[in-house]
Amino acid sequence: MAVADESVALAARRVAFHQDRGVRIDHVRRPTRVGYKAGALAHGLTETDGEFVAIFDADFVPTPDFLRRTLPRFDAPNVGVVQTRWGHLNADESLFTRLQAFGLNAHFLVEQVGRAAGGHFLNFNGTGGVWRRSCIEDAGGWQADTLTEDLDLSYRAQLRGWRFVYRPDIVAPAELPACLDALNSQQYRWNKGAAETARKHLGRVWRHPRLSLATRLHATFHLLDSSVFTVILLMAVLSVPLVLLVLMRAHRPELKPLFHLAAVFVLTFALLTYYYHTTWRLAGGPATGRWFAPQFLLFLAVSMGLALHNTRAVVLGFRGKATPFIRTPKQGSGGIVLPAGDKEARAARVRGPLPLAEGLLTLYFAAGLGAGFYYHDPGLLPFHVLLVAGHGTLTYYGLRQRRPAVTAPKLAPVLAG
Repeated sequence: MAVADESVALAARRVAFHQDRGVRIDHVRRPTRVGYKAGALAHGLTETDGEFVAIFDADFVPTPDFLRRTLPRFDAPNVGVVQTRWGHLNADESLFTRLQAFGLNAHFLVEQVGRAAGGHFLNFNGTGGVWRRSCIEDAGGWQADTLTEDLDLSYRAQLRGWRFVYRPDIVAPAELPACLDALNSQQYRWNKGAAETARKHLGRVWRHPRLSLATRLHATFHLLDSSVFTVILLMAVLSVPLVLLVLMRAHRPELKPLFHLAAVFVLTFALLTYYYHTTWRLAGGPATGRWFAPQFLLFLAVSMGLALHNTRAVVLGFRGKATPFIRTPKQGSGGIVLPAGDKEARAARVRGPLPLAEGLLTLYFAAGLGAGFYYHDPGLLPFHVLLVAGHGTLTYYGLRQRRPAVTAPKLAPVLAG
């Protein structure tokens, strides 16, 4: 049975309210959570015979004209999905929400736009979009063997020849995770699921006879995107002994250029352009350096700080180790405290690395930072500054938020189980 928090009663009351006013709406609850979200979506299809299926997570607030703006985009029989851009209801609530919005905006305003323009594989983002029912059925339906059922079905459908349409001009606002536990839960699911989907489909992409080389390469980078955290973690861990081993040997000046390259690696032109272009598009003009620069650096730092947590998720994904689907806690306008005995709440709290591990990494990278100052070599200083800032920030918030209770969803998905 699904978690019995207040969201069930809240959803039931709102459904009854609209039913009394003649709206065709049902509150459907499954007796078990078999298949988690994929199982809920598959069950939902048995409750309707509609040709098109709009999907929203419970914290999404689409505009009243959403269907009028999306359904006309199914203007060809091979269009299987229309995906819209996510907006953010609470982007300015905290440091974490601002940085999440910063990263997600880049995904929706650069990545998805670029894939669509190049005719490459897109991904349905799990919510804020509309599927053609026949596309879902032709691709094999919703499957629960990955934690990212949306990415999995997206690849199966496009490998079958279905076309996806992306509309960045249509925005579906939603709530961002407001605390570190919620962010950890979401990041774990996204990164582990991406690795599981890569394990499942990467070979099929390269064996497909009708895909161009460019599309195969784009799909490879797309599916392996979460693996970048393993590279970041490996580079970070090795960087400290590298400082000690090389800088203590002043007679090896030929290795100095490696450190100077590392100094600019984290601030590459590609990354700056990527995120600056996003900010430019949102602002409708040049991005204000006063706000862009600190946001960009903080985003890099926190992303590096998440490397240990996300690497664990990626490794488990590639190993094929099954784990349950944990809902991302959302607190809504006021927040609801889950009972202390709630199993899902406890799972969400302990999913991330312990603050002790983050704290030890902070000290470890601070040692590398100190070594750079001691040996008067700035080569890895920018890298270590970001690592200390990122891991230190997560340590602080992890200790601050690791309490007996956690905020719960104000409104759980209607078909959450």
